[in-house]
Amino acid sequence: MTIFYLPDLGEGIPEADIVQWHVKEGDTVKEDQAMVSVETAKAVVDVPSPVTGTVARLHGKPGDTIMTGAPLVEFDSDNEDTGTVVGKLTQENQNPEEEDSFIIGAAPDSTAEHAPPPSQGISALADKYGVNLGSPAHKNGHSTIKTYPLKNPESLKGVRKHMARTMAESHASVVPATLFDDADIHHWSEKEDITVRLIQAIVAACKEEPALNAWFDGASMSREVHQSVNLGLAIDSKDGLFVPVIQAAEHQNAQQLRQQINRLREGVNNRSIPPSDLQGASITLSNFGVFAGSYATPVIVPPMVCIIGVGKLRHQIVSVDGKAVSHRLLPLSLTFDHRCATGGEATRFLHALIQSLLK
Repeated sequence: MTIFYLPDLGEGIPEADIVQWHVKEGDTVKEDQAMVSVETAKAVVDVPSPVTGTVARLHGKPGDTIMTGAPLVEFDSDNEDTGTVVGKLTQENQNPEEEDSFIIGAAPDSTAEHAPPPSQGISALADKYGVNLGSPAHKNGHSTIKTYPLKNPESLKGVRKHMARTMAESHASVVPATLFDDADIHHWSEKEDITVRLIQAIVAACKEEPALNAWFDGASMSREVHQSVNLGLAIDSKDGLFVPVIQAAEHQNAQQLRQQINRLREGVNNRSIPPSDLQGASITLSNFGVFAGSYATPVIVPPMVCIIGVGKLRHQIVSVDGKAVSHRLLPLSLTFDHRCATGGEATRFLHALIQSLLK
């Protein structure tokens, strides 16, 4: 019997959530036949069979999370060299309970017996600090810790779980600072492609001040300034936030940029976007103003050092030659990692961005 472990599905992804099995125990499968659809932080992927054989056991059910390198499928197969099959189970060392422990949320009973309930840690802390969790007020005057259990808890999966971890990482490591300004685009045509113009302006600003088109490694205190503008475009979806990448935006004209935007947005909406299109961003654009909001403090995703947020287009009274007139203004928010970029570099970048939009 051979066992197939969940392979790395791209860029060191640590886990995947089972969406749907396409086979069942006892089925005969052929090599490269799709066995299961799994959702990673990047995309929904079909995992093919590495062998021709009979499915002896499936590890996990839809909704379970499987760690990379953990058992996924066992086969009755004579194939000794299957590439991604990295081990063979024998009757002597086979331990189903140890294998199941790889499946989050499906721990075996033997493990559960030794694991304290989640509330036990809270109770211990309450006892230590003299806090009564069960009464409105503690007799010694300490404040009461109130708990509000969720009535219908839903475990985060795939993209949303990845977003939660990424945001926590950013909050823990990045030192953000944000600049706000407006671009007067009253001279633009009503049919102007705002997103394309913004991307072109970012490209121009990166050329003028490249320090913000960079990656920073806080552990080694080193940075890499990029020559090419690989622009991450934040796209909202029902499944969560995706940031596909327009590679080498500086080499694409307006028509090519629009085609790229449409292709990436379609790929996000139908979950067909390949993982390669979600990697390697050097700077990010978030056009949140499509929905609402003027200014924001958008979150930088390491190792990038800059994200530009664009608010809702508005009309405002401005002074032109001493006369009050109504112009269209585009609100801009630029958040940068102050660990490696200076205020001067950020303001020069923002100035260059605005000057490009004024043309």
